[in-house]
Amino acid sequence: MMRILTLARVVWLDVLRRKDFYVLLILLAILLIALLSMNVFGLGGVTAYVADIGLLMGWIFSAILAISIGCRLLPQEESRGTIFALLAKPVRRSELLLGKWLGAWSVVSVATVLFYVLVFGITMLKGWTLSVGVALQAVVLHGVVIGILIAAALMFSTRLNSDAAATLTSALAVTSFLLVPQLPEFVAVADRVRGGLMLFLYNLLPHFEIFDLRMRILHSYGAVPVTTFLMVIAYGLLVTAIFLVLAWSAYRGKHFARGSLSGY
Repeated sequence: MMRILTLARVVWLDVLRRKDFYVLLILLAILLIALLSMNVFGLGGVTAYVADIGLLMGWIFSAILAISIGCRLLPQEESRGTIFALLAKPVRRSELLLGKWLGAWSVVSVATVLFYVLVFGITMLKGWTLSVGVALQAVVLHGVVIGILIAAALMFSTRLNSDAAATLTSALAVTSFLLVPQLPEFVAVADRVRGGLMLFLYNLLPHFEIFDLRMRILHSYGAVPVTTFLMVIAYGLLVTAIFLVLAWSAYRGKHFARGSLSGY
């Protein structure tokens, strides 16, 4: 366990050195301040609209951060040649993956919490009311999605360079958010073969839409029932575990040669 925590700490130090999430936090702050200073549609302080845009940007920025960090963790160790020192400690490859995942997940989750605090803080100062229960559920489920994205990024980066892994992870994220919820509608008008393929994809790909509570926050629908909330978390943990197991399966038999790592 100490090895995993040490690896996670190294990820934190690397992210802080690169100042990744500082840039995103500043961009989000600039966006929200600009929106609050505008007379949106001539209605003055339409804070729900501002909150909607802010939460959407928070999702986009956290996804960018999760994918960019998750996809570079393993390739940069290989390109620097530090992978040899890590594996000679000895550090098991499963520990390496878990440590990298934990470090990336924790740092992106902290950045995401800051995004939420910024959005809620600015809008509440303008008179917007917020249900604390729904807000906490939204943050927790958003953190689960971050874990899934980072696990997927690690899985792809075990066999691909960082750019290719980022492309595939981004495609998975966009497909899961935008296309998967619409597949049942396409199945209803498709032929048997295409409908079967769409149903297969519908059951295979992650369902990120069930983790998104932005509409509940904006329209004050109330908190999700506890049983449903726990089931969604369990589903997210299962998907994360599957991606991590696939990453370990792909990485455990990978051989490294010093002269062959420059391509990363």
